Amino acid sequence: MNVDERFQYMTETPVKRLIPALAVPTIISMLVTTFYNMADTFFVGKLSTAATGAVGVVFSFMAILQAVGFMFGQGSGTYISQKLGEKRIKEAAMMCATGFYSSLITGIIIMILGLVFLEPLSRILGATDTILPYAKAYLSIILLGSPAVTSSLVLNNQLRYQGSAMYAMVGIVTGAVLNIGLDPLFIFVFDMDIYGAALATVISQYVSMLLLWFQARKGGSVRIEFRNFAPNWKNLREILRRGFPSLCRQGLASIATICLNLAAGVYGDAAIAGMSVVSRVSFFVNAALIGFGQGFQPVCGFNYGAGLYRRVKEGFWFCVKAGFVFLVIMGILSYIFAPQVIAVFRKDDPDVIAVGTAALRFMCIAFPLNSWIVICNMFLQSIGKAARASMLAACRQGLFFIPLVFILPALFELKGVEMCQMVSDIFSFAVAIPLTIGVVRNMGRV
Repeated sequence: MNVDERFQYMTETPVKRLIPALAVPTIISMLVTTFYNMADTFFVGKLSTAATGAVGVVFSFMAILQAVGFMFGQGSGTYISQKLGEKRIKEAAMMCATGFYSSLITGIIIMILGLVFLEPLSRILGATDTILPYAKAYLSIILLGSPAVTSSLVLNNQLRYQGSAMYAMVGIVTGAVLNIGLDPLFIFVFDMDIYGAALATVISQYVSMLLLWFQARKGGSVRIEFRNFAPNWKNLREILRRGFPSLCRQGLASIATICLNLAAGVYGDAAIAGMSVVSRVSFFVNAALIGFGQGFQPVCGFNYGAGLYRRVKEGFWFCVKAGFVFLVIMGILSYIFAPQVIAVFRKDDPDVIAVGTAALRFMCIAFPLNSWIVICNMFLQSIGKAARASMLAACRQGLFFIPLVFILPALFELKGVEMCQMVSDIFSFAVAIPLTIGVVRNMGRV
């Protein structure tokens, strides 16, 4: 599509048809990415416990790296969608180039610093004496992919915000599938052990980046040109302001996971394993909701920029209602079949099943509330309400979750660990109402 066709598509297609069309590719991308992360752990787990621990340690670094990529990607993407809605193409093109090249440079800086301070970084991430050699080996290769990770996420988000979710999906899914195929080849056939796992990941990341680059040239409304790269304070501040909610969301999620493991570890390995399984299950349940929200974001940005506030509000309420119904159904099913769901991951350990079942059932109680929390957060970020979006993003796995993960176990022991996410979601829902409802109401008065 050219710019005018894209504008017409995003501002005239019925919202209830447009959002699902944009959401399906993002849901697929998220699920495939989750599968390949699990496959990485599965294949490395065949080597040794220390090697498995090394991958777990480095995953926390990769989560932080992804947080940086999302910050640049969604920070520039929300700006781009609004400017396209306003038909200010030059400004959108400038932000495309600035977001991409800034993330690429940041990734290179992270790579260099990480390689220079490899051992201290491995220690900070949590590597023990036995895990350290494997962590350094794995991390030394993973760091080479830092520029690809940060810039790929920027390209992916910029494509989504321009309404080209299908092009974004192709790049991400291809890289994920390639990683799944290369893992056993490098680890077992070529006898590269943990180096092979890391190399497979890095190769897939660069392939994904190149595909996304070509897709951006083909499917985006605006092209990334180096001549448009303008890393001045005004543009970088705009990216940071708009992208900070994503940095909060991704970065705090990584910290929250570390805190949860510390709290659960007091009650043994079964508690850590059980909570880990629940985290994976909850991600799958929320994947459709997040995908719906990501399908709404470009629609929101385009139409908000074009002054079509009725369509923005229609899309917002459509996503909230659809997400609520879906999460009610999934909550009921997950509550009823919680033991069977946990047993899929760890059927031979009754302690893991007991902890996981209790935690999942607590989480199911608050599942429907996530529809409001997630969609409100994406709505606020997409229309440039960065302070409100950052506050809400920090609540669920930061401002509330991190204190609660230490307070509740002190009061209720293991049960406190199991109910922590549910309580955090209830508090976050209470905060999301006043943060969002006034913005939605006032939009109709503009």
